[in-house]
Amino acid sequence: MIPKKKIRVVVVDDSALARRSIIEALSRDVGIEVVGVAPDPYVARDVILDVEPDVITLDLEMPRMDGLTFLRILQEHHPIPVVVVSSLTQAGSAKALEALAAGAVDVVGKPDGSQSIGEVARHLAYLVKAAARSQPGLRMTEVQHRAPPAQRSAIKYSSRRVIVIGASTGGVEALRYLLPHLPAGLPPIVVVQHIPPNFSRTMAAHLDELCAFPVREAVDGEVLEESTCLVAPGNFHLALMPGRGGYMTRLTQSPPVHHCRPAVDVLFRSAADVAGKDAVAALLTGMGVDGARGMLAMRGMGARTLVQDEQSCAVFGMPQAAIKMGAAEKVVSLKHMPHAIVQALSEIRSA
Repeated sequence: MIPKKKIRVVVVDDSALARRSIIEALSRDVGIEVVGVAPDPYVARDVILDVEPDVITLDLEMPRMDGLTFLRILQEHHPIPVVVVSSLTQAGSAKALEALAAGAVDVVGKPDGSQSIGEVARHLAYLVKAAARSQPGLRMTEVQHRAPPAQRSAIKYSSRRVIVIGASTGGVEALRYLLPHLPAGLPPIVVVQHIPPNFSRTMAAHLDELCAFPVREAVDGEVLEESTCLVAPGNFHLALMPGRGGYMTRLTQSPPVHHCRPAVDVLFRSAADVAGKDAVAALLTGMGVDGARGMLAMRGMGARTLVQDEQSCAVFGMPQAAIKMGAAEKVVSLKHMPHAIVQALSEIRSA
């Protein structure tokens, strides 16, 4: 049997302690090999050209040249999957979102003492593997310029209607395209994106500036409102509960599902239970299988189910899993997803 090729990683961070921690974390996975380290982008440039890694982990705060500037240069001249390792501060989160817009595949928070090295190792290894499978050079801005905007529907929606969306690797940029292209006046939208705590708050605030409707982090026991989008906080599962003729949120810190918290499956299963045929689900780019079984449960209850197509996904894992299970009613490109969601809402038959 031919041995499986290991994912080759270069670690770029000005902190010797951080470099050691990242190397230790990644070395715990037999499928990953750290083949180079660099304390700044200038050294990193030479190391990358020398060892030709599959993935780079990149700090954003570094001397001589900051990581964001280096990332932009790298993606323009030598595209390679990058996982950003950033501080869990508001400023760090904002820069991390800029990095995702500049071409980073995903972002992970630097260990802050609240997690064990085992937890950090598993999560970082997962992101590196996802990055290695990602489509190099995929840009949401390229899709955005070609995208036909969704047409506002004249339908007055029932308070029972709800839209649920799940995403992982590449999902922040997919959401940055999808949500602003949805019109105001739609039923409540609930989003689960695999993202660390505080990053989710920053992401919601950024999306709020772009959208025609409010976008904010969900709080426990909140009643869902028309033309409002709620985002699951990092490290909390988000489920729907019956409430006031519609739905309300339930946040929990029950065990991770598919190594994720929040997990798309938790949201989708709850939507199947409480909303049934009145729900529309969209499963976007991401590695793994999270959301597939929940979407299957939704389709079994009569919900409309859409998944992003392979060509527009950074990583096709989650949509592909849903397709293989028979959970996907339609496979849709990201540029047509806004219209597909509005169309699915108009096709829901009243009881």
